[in-house]
Amino acid sequence: MLKKIDLSPYLQGGVQHVTVSGENGRDARVCNYAWVLDIREQCVKAGVTFWFKSTGTFFERDGVVEKINPFKQGALAKELNIDISDGKRLF
Repeated sequence: MLKKIDLSPYLQGGVQHVTVSGENGRDARVCNYAWVLDIREQCVKAGVTFWFKSTGTFFERDGVVEKINPFKQGALAKELNIDISDGKRLF
């Protein structure tokens, strides 16, 4: 996720699931947690499942940008506990 986006037109048009992840690598751009939460809220309103897969290399939360170890990016995303599974298995 590289910027705040509005998925609502697509969520009303048949999209059944959204997966969000930050960019990885030395030249990765920042993934802002507020953008992730915004997409999650759009999914809540549309009744669509949501999976926050990974923070990416650079993750901004509460105005602080952290460099996240590649082996911990998925674990940190899971710790935030914001997935919406609606009882379905999300990979």
